[in-house]
Amino acid sequence: MLGFLLNVLWFVLGGFVMGLGWWLAGLVAALTVVGIPWARACFVIGNFSFWPFGKEAISRQELTGRSDFGTGPLGLVGNVIWFLLAGWWLAIGHLSSALACFVTIVGIPFGIQHVKLALIALAPIGLAIVPSGTTARLEE
Repeated sequence: MLGFLLNVLWFVLGGFVMGLGWWLAGLVAALTVVGIPWARACFVIGNFSFWPFGKEAISRQELTGRSDFGTGPLGLVGNVIWFLLAGWWLAIGHLSSALACFVTIVGIPFGIQHVKLALIALAPIGLAIVPSGTTARLEE
């Protein structure tokens, strides 16, 4: 119940705008055609930034036990390109928002979510958003 309340407050107090910002970045990346892998990551992170409480980002390889394009060498190259073009800008935005949230005691949980999003913004390729505490490999 607390997670739901925090998600509603987050959504109303800025999460909606943040999610739309991530979706906008995804649309811009998709328009370039070569940016489609980054666009997918933007849409996933956009959905996560709408309702971040009770979820976390973990490596798909850790989750499934298998390597894929996003968790291998191509994913590393994609993350380096992402970091240089957009990742550090987005991370700075989230970190500055986190600092503003940390000023008040009530804002500390929101600041923590901004820090999580900043870390994701640095290298989003190869990550999966799962419920918090998910560590077991999924069987297919």
